[in-house]
Amino acid sequence: MSQWLVFTITMAAACLIVLGIVVIRDRRNAPHSNPDETPDVIEYMTMMVGVVYAIVLGLAIAGVWEARNAADDAVNQEAQALHEVRERVAVWPAPVRDRIRGDVDRYVQYVTASEWPHMVRTGTLTGRGTTLLETMRSDVSSYTPANDHEMQAYQPLVDQVAAVDAARSAREQAATPTLPGVVWLGLLTGAVITVGLIFTLQIRRSSRELLVAGVFSVLIAFLLCFIWDFDAPYGRVTTGSVPAFAQLIAAAHSG
Repeated sequence: MSQWLVFTITMAAACLIVLGIVVIRDRRNAPHSNPDETPDVIEYMTMMVGVVYAIVLGLAIAGVWEARNAADDAVNQEAQALHEVRERVAVWPAPVRDRIRGDVDRYVQYVTASEWPHMVRTGTLTGRGTTLLETMRSDVSSYTPANDHEMQAYQPLVDQVAAVDAARSAREQAATPTLPGVVWLGLLTGAVITVGLIFTLQIRRSSRELLVAGVFSVLIAFLLCFIWDFDAPYGRVTTGSVPAFAQLIAAAHSG
C-alpha cells in the first residue's frame, strides 16, 4: 500500500471521527448547551496545551529531519568513497586493479540486492557485507607499490577504504528508528488530549466551527504521519537511499 494512501486514509479517518463526535454531541446536548457558558480558564488551558504540544511536535520533527539528513549523508559518503577506490586504483597494475574493482562491484551489488532489505527490516547489517569489505581492505593494503606514482595512490586508497568502513558503521547506526517508544506514547497521548479539548469549548454544528475542527484534526494527523515516515531514516520500504549505490554500479559498468 502506498504511503500517501496510508496518510490520506489516516487524515480522513481523524477528520471524520472528530466531526462525527461533534455532530453527535451537539444533537444530544443541543437543548441544554450554551457556548457562552464555557469558563475562561478552560479556554486558557486549551490554548496552553495546544502551544506545549506544538512545541513537542516541532522538536520531534526537527529530530527526525536531522536524523534523516545524517542517514543520507552516510550513504552518500559510503558511495563516494567506494567510487574513489574504484577510480584511484587505475594507476596500479591491471591484475591488482581488476581485483580491487571486482571487490568494489561485489560489495555494492550485495549491499543493494541483499543487505539493504535486511537493514530496513532489522536495523542491522550482515556479516557477508562485512566480509566483502574486509576482502577489499586486504587487497588494497596488501599490495606493495612498485614506484613513486603507485605509492602516491596507496595512502589515499587506504584512507578511502577506511572512509567506507566509517560510513558503513554510520549507516548501521542510522538504520534504527530515531524516536523511542516513550516519545511516541507522548506524541499520541498529546494528540488525543489536544483534539479532545476541542469538545470542552462546546462547539456547534456551524460550518465555520466544523471546518476549524476538521482542519485542526487533519493537521495533527498529517504531522504525526510525517514524523512516523521520517522516523525510519532509510524509509519503511526496501528502496530508501539505494539510488546512491545504484548510480555507482551504473558508473562502474560504464567506465
